[in-house]
Amino acid sequence: MTIATRFLQFILRPIFYLLYHQFAWTYDLVAAVISLGHWNEWVRSSLPYIEGQRVLELGHGPGILQLALHEHGFQVFGLDESCQMSRQAARRLRKKGMDVNLSRGHAQSLPFTQSAFQCVAITFPSEYIFEPRTLTEIQRVLLPGGRLVILPIAWITGKRPLERLAAWLFRITGEAPGKPGELSPELKSLFARAGFEVRKETVRLKSSTLLFILAKR
Repeated sequence: MTIATRFLQFILRPIFYLLYHQFAWTYDLVAAVISLGHWNEWVRSSLPYIEGQRVLELGHGPGILQLALHEHGFQVFGLDESCQMSRQAARRLRKKGMDVNLSRGHAQSLPFTQSAFQCVAITFPSEYIFEPRTLTEIQRVLLPGGRLVILPIAWITGKRPLERLAAWLFRITGEAPGKPGELSPELKSLFARAGFEVRKETVRLKSSTLLFILAKR
């Protein structure tokens, strides 16, 4: 990572914070613009990996996956530390007549009982997901054999000028570093210490590629 890239990430961090909190009402629009309209498709690509009936989504944001899970018949719960995002998600669910099972809190201390869920899903999380305490808490609330589904990165792979520009922006901001590869030994060890067997899958869409991390308790 170059000094320029680190500086850019330092500048963007407070902007991302504001987008997720005070300006949460703009999140859908900004996400659609920076992803060239792919954001909802990316998030909904998690659905084939969801297992079981009771699903917890961490960092639910404006509720895109929450709604999709409800529409597919799952019993869905969500947790986010942003009260602004909770309001956005609740509004989206109520508009469609869905139950709202949202909680505020942090992934490092989940307000749920042991073995409460069959699946935990997370899309485009920040660094908190790779904290040992987070993984320990997720392991605690999953049933034995339960699955953790993480969508951490999307690469824009289209060749049109705007797609090339978006891919470059994702790369220099650190949102899509490098290319899909094998999980590092350090990452595998981190999940193993938390009681997970972990693997990765790559999903190729028309003009983008997604990385999924799949972990089994």
